[in-house]
Amino acid sequence: MYSRKKGKSGSHRPAHAEAGWVTHKPAEIEDIVSKLAKEGKSSSEIGTVLRDQYGIPSVRAVAKKKVLGIMREKGQAPELPEDMLNLLRNAVKLRAHLDGNGHDRYSKRGLELTESKIRRLAKYYKQKSVIPEKWKYDPEKAKLLVK
Repeated sequence: MYSRKKGKSGSHRPAHAEAGWVTHKPAEIEDIVSKLAKEGKSSSEIGTVLRDQYGIPSVRAVAKKKVLGIMREKGQAPELPEDMLNLLRNAVKLRAHLDGNGHDRYSKRGLELTESKIRRLAKYYKQKSVIPEKWKYDPEKAKLLVK
């Protein structure tokens, strides 16, 4: 939103959602996802491991479910969405940096932008009933959530 980026180059998923070379069955994939979730991996990390180590390009194409859906079924889904947790981690790191570098204006601006993203995302997730209606961003609580 506030960056000077132009375009969006990078890797893209295959045009077809079929993965004919995958030999794993959906039940096996669910077991692998469950095992990786128990190790504390996030849904995006699980997807990366499945892609790189098991040759599964898309869990949804093979198992007909998303990684987070499988985690929810097994009761292993995180309480906060992954993107919200990443923003909270970033805000905690910026606050720690600003404790020792109070005159760093660029980091202060970055913290303002990050916290506004957190608030916008929280508003969206409250509308979708992903987080409780009473959830509110608090820097002190964020430190505890991230650790």
